[in-house]
Amino acid sequence: MQTFPPVEEQLDLLQKGAAEIIRFSDLKERLEESRKTGRPLRVKAGFDPPSPDLHLGHTVLMRKLRHFQQLGHTVIFLVGDFTSLIGDPTGRNVTRKPLTREQIDENAKTYLDKDFKILDKDATEVRFNSEWLDKLGYEKIIRLTANFTVSQMLERDDFHKRYEAEQPISLHEFLYPVMQGYDSVALESDVELGGTDQKFNLLCGRELQRVYGQKPQIVLMTPIIEGLDGVQKMSKSLGNAIGINEAPDEMYGKLMSISDELMWKYFSLLTDLRISEIEKMQADVLSGVLHPMEVKKSLARMITAGFHTEAAAQSADENWARMFQQKGFSENVEEVHLKLAEFVGEGGVTIKLAAVLTACGLTASNAEAQRKLKEGAVKVNDEVAEKATLAVDGAAEVKLQIRLGKKAKLVVLS
Repeated sequence: MQTFPPVEEQLDLLQKGAAEIIRFSDLKERLEESRKTGRPLRVKAGFDPPSPDLHLGHTVLMRKLRHFQQLGHTVIFLVGDFTSLIGDPTGRNVTRKPLTREQIDENAKTYLDKDFKILDKDATEVRFNSEWLDKLGYEKIIRLTANFTVSQMLERDDFHKRYEAEQPISLHEFLYPVMQGYDSVALESDVELGGTDQKFNLLCGRELQRVYGQKPQIVLMTPIIEGLDGVQKMSKSLGNAIGINEAPDEMYGKLMSISDELMWKYFSLLTDLRISEIEKMQADVLSGVLHPMEVKKSLARMITAGFHTEAAAQSADENWARMFQQKGFSENVEEVHLKLAEFVGEGGVTIKLAAVLTACGLTASNAEAQRKLKEGAVKVNDEVAEKATLAVDGAAEVKLQIRLGKKAKLVVLS
């Protein structure tokens, strides 16, 4: 009979990074039952392959699957090759164009190739929902859809907004949550993982399992992870993503550019560290025992090593430090000329560094510039800028060599 860690120990890992669990009491009860019977929970997460380009945001669910796997439970990586023909309407204000079978197969291969950088391949059950959805038949589909009403579908936020805006909703889009729900029936899942934006679909699985006489699955939702800007959902199209195929130096450099605040969310959702370990680091940063920059470097090394190698991550760390700390600038660094009067503070003896950073194009806003200054990420004339202002003593012209990460500018204020 298989043995499992104590329930509280399991929950410590499983709750990490979870935005909502429906219902927590059910999860605890199911884990206790699993320990008594020696039967591992069946835990699934579905991945429709709409694109071959994967970024760190796509790996959040994979990592949570890995946590269940580490605890001895059965993990099911479900490829939505059939549901991709419908196209997930989640978060869409227009109907998604269905993919061809050829596109789906090619994208699915990419997913599976990268999936096993996180999951244990030998302990992962890979399934394709075309196995059962292709065989449903027209009669069974009608019986399935009879368990839901149009008004229920329109309660879904995506559909409600489109309906109110008089934007088209294709009939086949209503089938998506029904088909995803039936996946849970076919796999007899105990737990289904998904992002918070998938809540409606995940609850459909619970409803259909009741209809089929199964125990309704526990739904564990993870938050949507923000991209490099710290504001919007990580997305290739928004230019704020960190691709899992990016070179080690590129991946490491992008991770070092995130804010200190976002760093903790990345620790929670993109690493295997336990809540207690993350909280200890936060306390050490707050007390001054650890510098935020060193903590962020450990995060960047950890994630980069996970998708490449320890040696590649260490090399990226050294390359970043060398670039960040190098003296002077190369001859081809862009020279930017600004009007000194526009940046002088009260009394005419200091200039506002945040405004200069934004004006010369090193940051997108003064708020970002102030954050980077606070993090110690800005160097002026080879020294870390520790204040938001810089003394100029009434000089008529000021030259500043400014570096932020890999970017550098020679700023001439006159």
